[in-house]
Amino acid sequence: MTFARLASLLVLSAALASSPASAETQLKVFLSSQGQPAVWRKAMDQFEASHPDIKVTIELGGATSDVQAQYLNTVMSAKDPSLDVLILDVIRPAQFAAAGWLAPFPGKDLHAYLRPYAEANSVDGKVVALPAFADAMFLYYRKDLLDKYGIAPPKTWDELATAAQKVTDGEHNPSLQGLSFQGKAIEGAVCTFLLPYWSQGKTMAEDGKLTFDRDAATKALALWKSLVDKGVAKKNISEVATDDTRKEFQAGNVVFAVNWGYAWALAQGVGSPVAGKVAVARLPAVAGGEQSTCLGGWEWGVSAYSKHQEEARALAEYLSSPDVSKFVAINGSLLPTYPALYSDSEVTKAAPWFAEAIPVVQTARARPATPRYNEVSEVIRTTVNAVLAGASTPADGATQIESRLKRILR
Repeated sequence: MTFARLASLLVLSAALASSPASAETQLKVFLSSQGQPAVWRKAMDQFEASHPDIKVTIELGGATSDVQAQYLNTVMSAKDPSLDVLILDVIRPAQFAAAGWLAPFPGKDLHAYLRPYAEANSVDGKVVALPAFADAMFLYYRKDLLDKYGIAPPKTWDELATAAQKVTDGEHNPSLQGLSFQGKAIEGAVCTFLLPYWSQGKTMAEDGKLTFDRDAATKALALWKSLVDKGVAKKNISEVATDDTRKEFQAGNVVFAVNWGYAWALAQGVGSPVAGKVAVARLPAVAGGEQSTCLGGWEWGVSAYSKHQEEARALAEYLSSPDVSKFVAINGSLLPTYPALYSDSEVTKAAPWFAEAIPVVQTARARPATPRYNEVSEVIRTTVNAVLAGASTPADGATQIESRLKRILR
């Protein structure tokens, strides 16, 4: 793909055109180190080419959403103007907007984007951020091994446990795990909990009010602990973070893995031991339940403390445009934020699995949207970790989550 058509999009608003940036206006973009920064850099180079008076630099953040949020909380709390455009986990716009840290996008229409992202980036009728790329949790699996043993992708967690046991028994490889998922006390553990909880048809909160179901929570926690006790997942799964799962699967040491879209390009990349042997499917359901997945994705926000508001908004709108979404999909395997791109021939040629991904992304469920999300997350992730480590029982863990959330979400 070329940027010929992309360049035509890069016209700043009339206000910006009539008041051009002073020479060498510097914009600094905060970007995730795990979010294909080299691909985004190429897109920013094109922005600079069309706006020679604006120079864009990148500041890379930590490898996880939590580390990035901790850093940004410090920067924004200090009203530091050094960052102009921020990439934010999909759970952050509501929090950052409530804190007054984001400059809105007046008059911006989000209807062209995938519906979950239009909702995630709108707070009290204001557009506070723009979609960067979409994401959801998928079930990655070793297609070669499932084919070898005549196993179809599992639709329930019980089917997955049986399939994993059959493969690992047949392979006689002590390094081969049946399943890897996030058990460490990180944001990923919140999704770990929610997958089987949602599958039972339950919600966590509605309109900011707690709708927690303790019995469903107990079953959700018990499911994960049972997979550890049966040997489907390894004993120290409570120490496993998102990229640990990716690395183990990519090394060929896992049959099934729960992970985000970013893992696809790495698993299928040059030199990967599992390249050509990987497929993805919808995540399994609990017996009698519905298949559910957790909405991910990243958003572009403009710092309320940026000294270059108009230029920063122009850059964020460019980075969120259809052509850039297509570019990062083709060159970085980042899921598009526009529905039409999932059937675009160039996109599906570069990433054939995207054609199967859109129903997963469109039906993914968002984590509770609340300005106090950090507290909600802390309660769930630490409890999940304690249960998986054997420091708490599923029943006690569910009771603890309920009692603590009642104090947060009244």
